[in-house]
Amino acid sequence: MRTASSASVPGLVFLLGFLLFSSLSSSCEASDSVYDTFIQCLASHSDPSPTASSIVYNQSNSSYTTVLQSYIRNRRFNTSSTPKPLIIVTPLVESHVQAAILCSKNVGMEMKIRSGGHDYDGLSYISDIPFFILDLFNLRAIDVNIGDETAWVQTGATLGELYYRIWEKSKLHGFPAGVCPTVGAGGHISGGGYGNMLRKYGLSIDQLVDAKIVDVNGRILDRKAMGEDLFWAIRGGGGSSFGVILAYKIKLVAVPETVTVFRVERTLDQNATDLVYKWQLVADKIDNDLFIRVLLQPVTVNKKRTIRASFVSLFLGDAARLLSVMDKDFPALGLKKEDCMEMSWIESVLYWGNFDNGTSADALLSRTPDSVNFLKRKSDYVQTPISKDGLEWMWKKMIAIGKTGLVFNPYGGRMSEIPSSETAFPHRAGNIYKIQYSVNWSEEGEEADKEYMTQIRRLYSYMTPFVSKSPRGSFLNYRDVDIGVTKTWSYDEGKVYGAKYFMNNFDRLVKVKTAVDPTNFFRNEQSIPPLK
Repeated sequence: MRTASSASVPGLVFLLGFLLFSSLSSSCEASDSVYDTFIQCLASHSDPSPTASSIVYNQSNSSYTTVLQSYIRNRRFNTSSTPKPLIIVTPLVESHVQAAILCSKNVGMEMKIRSGGHDYDGLSYISDIPFFILDLFNLRAIDVNIGDETAWVQTGATLGELYYRIWEKSKLHGFPAGVCPTVGAGGHISGGGYGNMLRKYGLSIDQLVDAKIVDVNGRILDRKAMGEDLFWAIRGGGGSSFGVILAYKIKLVAVPETVTVFRVERTLDQNATDLVYKWQLVADKIDNDLFIRVLLQPVTVNKKRTIRASFVSLFLGDAARLLSVMDKDFPALGLKKEDCMEMSWIESVLYWGNFDNGTSADALLSRTPDSVNFLKRKSDYVQTPISKDGLEWMWKKMIAIGKTGLVFNPYGGRMSEIPSSETAFPHRAGNIYKIQYSVNWSEEGEEADKEYMTQIRRLYSYMTPFVSKSPRGSFLNYRDVDIGVTKTWSYDEGKVYGAKYFMNNFDRLVKVKTAVDPTNFFRNEQSIPPLK
């Protein structure tokens, strides 16, 4: 935590003045005061063009609400009662980021860092204390070099933009990252970067070769300058605990000219229980070119509540070889040639992004999601197959609860070959699959929020016997404040959630944090604490 000796006197005056105001009008006055101080500071610390005022929005600015809401991807955090930042800074060049860090220290305010706004629990853009948002959406440059099969990607770029720029240069290269094209590269990659090629190539961070980060002193550091400890930490440990990541240098991966996808759906009356059980036995052991996700959703069929299991796949090869693999290792699914669709890799990106067949790749450049819902997500890891009896018990609970669904994401392959200590992301060998708990709703109000939050928490509780233990693992990129938050940034508070996200890597992350940000300037409700 910052102390009085580490902040400027004018900065503390402004902050204390804000805390004394309670009315709406005085809040706006405080916002304006902080804004004026911040603008003066920015102008003295960054390039003169454009003017500082053109990249900073306070609450009285006519564009403030639009800028704030443009990258909120969870309506739970877009209500009248949601805490709002005093100012939003939207840097256009790297020096703006450097200046923003120095100036936020000067005025003594908490800084939230947002790249794409997909933090499931909103920690990149909300806080219970006065704060501002450093919004990186303008820093979106992507420089693809097919010659050495690398690309520099600024953290405000989206995954869709990255995939599109790779495809522009080569039809035989891709990158292993998430399936949602509007996700920002910044948080996605620093938290691990999970996608449908992980069994072949691992996570996004497993293809990371360099990065540029602004540290607490406003210095821009590359891998050599930051050192291997910090470079290790930002590969899976979340960048926002350590600095502001400006860009990543990634290694592109080979993709075949033809890939194949399929989606096969079965209900309980169609033997779904047996199929899900058998999937568990092969999902992490099957050909590394094959990724089969299972979506489990309570549905109504012929006026009867049941569970629908959807097997959704990406195979890095043609349909003939896929059918051969499935006939050998997962014949129970009964996959047929007519279930399979051959396409290019970029077409599979669109398919997995839920675009209609034949959609132009240009759609990947859109930053506007089809819809933004109220939502909650949670995660787990399964290390021992759930028995058929266990699955049937689960189905009953899911149907009784209501709407919450599960997504089973397979591991194995390359993920089992990389040691858990190789990067800050620890969930490697020994995990058969990861579970995502998922519930979306459109109804507004506290009653709906309470209902659906209770549903997903209840299912998470019911799943306790079937998932990892001591600690119960969680995935950082499926942000979940239910597993613990910190108010003091003590080691003990941080370990409650840190051990679940990072397992045995938590202590090393704490050491890195202590070395690079001992005053804990870069912080959020689930950040890595420094030793005090």
